Amino acid sequence: MTESNRLHVSDDQLLAGLANGSDEILEELYRRYFPMVLHLIQNNSGSEDDAKDIYQETLIVLYEKVTSDSLELHCQLKTYLYSVSRRLWLKQLSKRSRNGHSLIDTEDLADVDDDLIDHEARDRQFDLMADSLDRLGEPCRTLLEDFYIRHLSMQDITEKFGYTNADNAKTQKYKCLMRLKRLFFSVFKEE
Repeated sequence: MTESNRLHVSDDQLLAGLANGSDEILEELYRRYFPMVLHLIQNNSGSEDDAKDIYQETLIVLYEKVTSDSLELHCQLKTYLYSVSRRLWLKQLSKRSRNGHSLIDTEDLADVDDDLIDHEARDRQFDLMADSLDRLGEPCRTLLEDFYIRHLSMQDITEKFGYTNADNAKTQKYKCLMRLKRLFFSVFKEE
């Protein structure tokens, strides 16, 4: 993206580019809005590394909302990003100490409570899935990771695990997946 184009990219174009995975748009989001978050964090007991972590998580929240088509933006994108970053930083500060914190604000705020609740719920689901995978045991864990994460073919899995044919490997993968689902939903329903 040339310097002259950077000045004319609208919030809608930024959101569409983010949804499409554009590296140029991601760079533009960092160029435009990271300094604002850096200022917020450094003025409120944080470091540049803290600001980088918070801004990355903020962009993850935005990305999740945009790609799930659930973002309802009733303010400027700048305000939304600032508000999410602020809430995430307050949460981080409260983890560091039990005393409540108030922040020095330099920007307007938007209501982002629901977006952060969705993000935290999704994070919790990922944690539950990781725990379920840990409890699943071998060889199911490795089989599922090989297929879903490492994208090995059923033929490769057949050879790796010594199954007689790919159909037997598929059957075993299905059984492992059903066990994983039972483990995950047994904990998920309790919460």
